Amino acid sequence: MRDYLDIPFKIKAVSEDGLFSGYGSVFGVVDSYQEVVANGAFKESLDARTPSLLWQHRSGEPIGVYTTVKEDNIGLYVEGKLALKTARGAEAYELLKMGAISGLSIGFVTREDSYDRVTGVRTLKKVDLWEVSLVTFPANDAARVASVKSIESIKSLADAEAYLREAGGLGKREAVAMLARIKSLQGRSESDGLGELKALIQRNTSLLTF
Repeated sequence: MRDYLDIPFKIKAVSEDGLFSGYGSVFGVVDSYQEVVANGAFKESLDARTPSLLWQHRSGEPIGVYTTVKEDNIGLYVEGKLALKTARGAEAYELLKMGAISGLSIGFVTREDSYDRVTGVRTLKKVDLWEVSLVTFPANDAARVASVKSIESIKSLADAEAYLREAGGLGKREAVAMLARIKSLQGRSESDGLGELKALIQRNTSLLTF
């Protein structure tokens, strides 16, 4: 039985040749279905195959290919190329440019997981990843973009959290979790690590121009 897990994201720009990038999954973040993906969950699957790029999880509607799919310290990073000479690929391209689509969702089969009866959270430890779709409605449908702020407006961790929530469509819990993870990778204090933090946000999220 195939499951789906949605991630809200924002594309600020799509290149003219249909290239885009983003995160199909973010490690360590509990989603609205009370599920969390563990680091390394995709490794074996990615060694075996590259997932399909689909429209709204419809197996009969591929809209391009993924040129890069890999795990990093943040999650499942993807770079895709839309098939602009197909009707659906061209449609997806236009909707991405307009901001009408703001979600990525993975389709997978669970191979190993665990369930915490106290928190009610299910941890996905190993999955077979079959596809990563562009979707209209992410799991956290309330996490939508009202405006896009400049990254140069970030002067503190609170500003960075607000940026991720407003520009990236993340909920408060997801934004705080991502910041904590990025900061832990740096091992820096807020004052001396803020510049590198902004650089990491640019490099490790799908919120900015690619």
